Amino acid sequence: MTINGKSVTSRQIEALLAVQDTGSQAAAARSLGVSAPVLHKYLRSIEAAVGSPVVITTPAGSVLTQEGLEVTETARSMGYRVNVTRGFTICCSPVVEDMVMSVVSSLKIPGTNIVVSDDEYNIQMMREDRADLAIIDDPLYLFDAEEFQMEEIGYMGMVFVDNGPSFIKYKYGAQRVAYMFLDSEDREYTVDSETFSLPELLGSKKSYFVDEFLLTRRNLRIKSAIDPKMLRHAITAIYRTETKNVSRVVKALMSRNL
Repeated sequence: MTINGKSVTSRQIEALLAVQDTGSQAAAARSLGVSAPVLHKYLRSIEAAVGSPVVITTPAGSVLTQEGLEVTETARSMGYRVNVTRGFTICCSPVVEDMVMSVVSSLKIPGTNIVVSDDEYNIQMMREDRADLAIIDDPLYLFDAEEFQMEEIGYMGMVFVDNGPSFIKYKYGAQRVAYMFLDSEDREYTVDSETFSLPELLGSKKSYFVDEFLLTRRNLRIKSAIDPKMLRHAITAIYRTETKNVSRVVKALMSRNL
């Protein structure tokens, strides 16, 4: 495979696909039968070709950047495959990551994997049968997931920091709901940047939206330009089959009273 005129080997592509499938660089290395340093070398080779990071490390594991997702989408369309035996897998975004991790820890379900990414990728994980349960922040994405069973587990509002017409968009949460609100107000604005990083979002001097729950879990108090309840939206669990593990997790999440 060639990226930006640079050759990338099939083994390097398999490494990136394995990270995407497992949500963990350690698990990816095990699935390929290589050491962690070798896996990292493969990923660095892809990043050198792409010209930017393809993987982001989080406390819960590893997720692909937009550039990484573009590489794997192209690779899969070209027929690259990696077979990984997975355990019970849950997808969620950073918005509810702490809560999901807490629930999984309390339930002690063996072999559970947590993949942290955005709603669009998490739905893709479900469609490709690489996950058993996904927690979706943005209810507008549910129109793209009608083939799954759904259950609302709670609601949350969004904080609107108004620093003028120039916005920085956070990659996670009910962002489409938020920007629909701006459109309904006939406000003139531009989205001039986008970020995966909460510190970058909060440290910017631009306007932005962020889910209130994400701030509360980090003991952050930020004044909102509107009542967060005005942007209240559902958090929804989607799943293909209501297994024992799915039922236990959904019930436990609902008990957290979002």
